[in-house]
Amino acid sequence: MPVKLTIDLGAQLPWVDCEQNYVSSTYKPARCNSAQCNLARSKACRTCFDGPKPGCNNNTCSLLLSSTKVATSGEVTQDVVAVQSTDGKSSGKVVSVSKFLFTYGSTFLLDGLASGVKGMAGLGRSKVSMPSLFSSAFSFPRKFVVCLGSSNGVIFFGDGPYNFLPFNIDILKSLIYTPLILNPVSTAQASFEGDPSSDYFIGVTGISINEKSMALNKTLLSINKEGHGGTKISTVAPYTVLETSIYRALVRAFIKEIPGIPRVPAVAPFCACFNSKGIGFSRIGPGVPTIVLVLPNKVVWRIFGFNSMVRVKEDMLCLGFVDGGLEPTTSIMIGGHQLEDNLLQFDPAASRLRFSSSLLFRQTTCANFNFTTAA
Repeated sequence: MPVKLTIDLGAQLPWVDCEQNYVSSTYKPARCNSAQCNLARSKACRTCFDGPKPGCNNNTCSLLLSSTKVATSGEVTQDVVAVQSTDGKSSGKVVSVSKFLFTYGSTFLLDGLASGVKGMAGLGRSKVSMPSLFSSAFSFPRKFVVCLGSSNGVIFFGDGPYNFLPFNIDILKSLIYTPLILNPVSTAQASFEGDPSSDYFIGVTGISINEKSMALNKTLLSINKEGHGGTKISTVAPYTVLETSIYRALVRAFIKEIPGIPRVPAVAPFCACFNSKGIGFSRIGPGVPTIVLVLPNKVVWRIFGFNSMVRVKEDMLCLGFVDGGLEPTTSIMIGGHQLEDNLLQFDPAASRLRFSSSLLFRQTTCANFNFTTAA
């Protein structure tokens, strides 16, 4: 049966609500001290007095898991999972993994997730995330691609090509890259002591608008010994979240670069909103200043109007960034709106992120993969 999952780029293991309508003859919990528990680095062995049933079995190991608002523990288990294969150009046959690891999740964890969702697809930096499990099952490189649009998108597990219509372009050939940084301290809502972060961090060294550098507290851009600071990529945060001083500097610099565009009263969670009647539009969205994330080795990630602005009313556009407070765990969290129609290839084995910036420049989108099955 199909299961809808929220994409969680930083979660170490997928979890599924097993309390409602989970009926399976192939569900098998992972026993304490088993190879599965060791692989998952579980540090808890549990007893359950209300079983046996999915999520409640004696002598099983568990992991900490979280949703958007809460965290709890869940039984490590395995079941058969089927997924669509591809040659990178069109869809192929459905293939399956017979002993796919995931965590039992409770129904209350679904609070705050999209309607119809039954869990979260964990894609994080761990040996039991979906990319690692598929890589092991099918013996391909531990790489994966996230390419999300406002209405549709695609995730590829394994290497390219990654071809998109209408011109059958292999986006892989035009990606630029930057190092992935390992945060040695967990940034999850709940974790065991000593666990590293399963989030994907990159080394933003500065931000510029219209090629003008912003004055920033550079210490916030590095990860300190407590694991605080730095920049991570998130598919759970709807918009990019910035530490307060970075956020205020961005808003000031952005407003300075669009003189003559009338400000209008802001709509939460944004604080800089404009009358859109005076703003032109092109293929890459509203004609506003380009925001640039400066990365090591003179690499840049350009954020154009399509990804920087949010239409909240017919004649109203807001700068789509959010104030994260004075002491957030992570100084910059690049969120979903800024990721739309950007193709990102994560290669944790090589500690490298390859990315496209906006695909709109290439006259395609993340929704333009050929989802029909090849003959």
